[in-house]
Amino acid sequence: MIALIAHDNKKDDLTYFVRKHLDFFQGEATVATRGTGERLRAELDLDVELVTHGPDGGDILIGARIVRGEVRALIFFRDPLTAQPHEPDVSALMRICDVHSIPMASNLGTAEAIVDGLMAEAAGADGHRAE
Repeated sequence: MIALIAHDNKKDDLTYFVRKHLDFFQGEATVATRGTGERLRAELDLDVELVTHGPDGGDILIGARIVRGEVRALIFFRDPLTAQPHEPDVSALMRICDVHSIPMASNLGTAEAIVDGLMAEAAGADGHRAE
């Protein structure tokens, strides 16, 4: 499962990124915080499981999924220029990713690297060479 989260000022960036890689995301189980997931459903018709909004505990719920071994990557486009009222939850989520060695992308560049790596991994598992 791939987890998707974006702060309000970064939802456009995440939507652009998922649209660019829509074939990949349509083949993956995905989970997202409510605001992010609703937007991905509405704009891209992506089948994404929703948890509650990040400030209402959604980040923590995704963290619990990581601890249970259900999430293999987190794409979390954070807004570094705006204070977030749930910053302790965001920090805890990042810490959980570090503890469990889950790759986490916080911007377009790192998200590209993670998706490229996951696609190469899948191609290798299918017995094909990654290009």
